[in-house]
Amino acid sequence: MGKPVNHDSYSDEYLRGILRDVKTIAMVGASDNWNRPSYFAMKYLQSKGLRVIPVNPAAKAAEILGEKVYPSLDAVPVPVDMVDVFRRSEEAGAITDAAIKQHAKVVWMQIGVRDDAAAKRAEAAGLKVVMNRCPKIEYSRLCGELGWSGVNTGIISAKRRKL
Repeated sequence: MGKPVNHDSYSDEYLRGILRDVKTIAMVGASDNWNRPSYFAMKYLQSKGLRVIPVNPAAKAAEILGEKVYPSLDAVPVPVDMVDVFRRSEEAGAITDAAIKQHAKVVWMQIGVRDDAAAKRAEAAGLKVVMNRCPKIEYSRLCGELGWSGVNTGIISAKRRKL
């Protein structure tokens, strides 16, 4: 494997590479409540052509945004490229271990979620890891869409970008 990843500062190339390669995401902690951040993130990522499979044992609905809800990562019947962790840091380790077992390629822990020991286990198993970031925000930032709302993304371009 290449040089170690600095989990305090990810390069745009690292994030862009992950988001470009991912096609199927299992979102652990997806909510069927339309005003929760996970619902917004799922809807946005679906609008970009990604399949997002909701994982939540407490979900009241059988489906979220047209996708069947599964009670655990182990119950998802299709291979996933990325596991998006929308749970507390204390739960990230077990979710990461399940992602390794499921042969995911990436574990992405949402804003406020970090588990360095879990990240080391995932990287040792060959997975890429992102912590304390949101794939929706990073996707929109890297494509220049976040700038549409006046946010300084650090990316300057007169053209619409693709990942």
